[in-house]
Amino acid sequence: MFEPAPAKVNLCLHVLGRRGDGYHLLDSLAVFGPAQDVLRLEGPGALSLRLEGKFAPGLITESDNLVLRAAHALAGAAGMAAPKGGLVLEKNLPVASGIGGGSADAAAALRLLNRAWGLEFPPERLRAIALPLGADIPVCVESRPARMGGVGEVMMAAPALPPVALLLVNPGEALATPAVFRARQGGFSGPAPLPPAWADATAMAANLARCGNDLQAAAISLCPAIATVLAAIGAQPGCLLARMSGSGATCFGLFATTAEAEAAASAMPANWWSHAGPLYEPPA
Repeated sequence: MFEPAPAKVNLCLHVLGRRGDGYHLLDSLAVFGPAQDVLRLEGPGALSLRLEGKFAPGLITESDNLVLRAAHALAGAAGMAAPKGGLVLEKNLPVASGIGGGSADAAAALRLLNRAWGLEFPPERLRAIALPLGADIPVCVESRPARMGGVGEVMMAAPALPPVALLLVNPGEALATPAVFRARQGGFSGPAPLPPAWADATAMAANLARCGNDLQAAAISLCPAIATVLAAIGAQPGCLLARMSGSGATCFGLFATTAEAEAAASAMPANWWSHAGPLYEPPA
């Protein structure tokens, strides 16, 4: 049994304010794909996790991986004292890169084990189990486009999306989200002016260009390579919008077609991680 864990991409991210506990209030349009980690279930033994894939070394030193935390949280909700399952995480997404890899992996664990253990918990219950583990995990449970509010845990309907493709590019530098928020300067933004729908990719990009990522300038101050990546993406034929995702350092380019996005990916430097394709389509 296996479960995809698609990247979460913030097409825009506005910081609206700050709560008394220090957490920031956000407004963001999140979509998923085109790259993904993959979680597999192999063997009936005691609950365990093995890491493989290009970016596995970035997680090996973690003593409390989100995948296992999610698995134990699901087992606790189900009243399972000794959960079973040998999990294998194929880590294809860069670590600490602004595309929600850890959150997507945890959500994949909830979906996979919910199925494997025959629990049949509905998505709303999985989201409730996920929330204490991290505010980004609930939106990853269904991996569908959503408008995120609060500290990231509030989900609202996204605008209806036209066919589009994404290019994801990371310069190979990890960024810690708390550090980016600390480096952020200036005041707060209003909500993103998003319509109910876009007629096509060009209209979508034009509207998103009037929005922004309020963490981008702070991230560039910590990782100047982000500016180089954005310039490289924006210079590619067919690129309608180039922007950083989340707290960085991964950036995206928005294209009307998959062929244009893939051609742009082939033009990126070999020492950068890049991936292109259409948005992720979750199973019906």
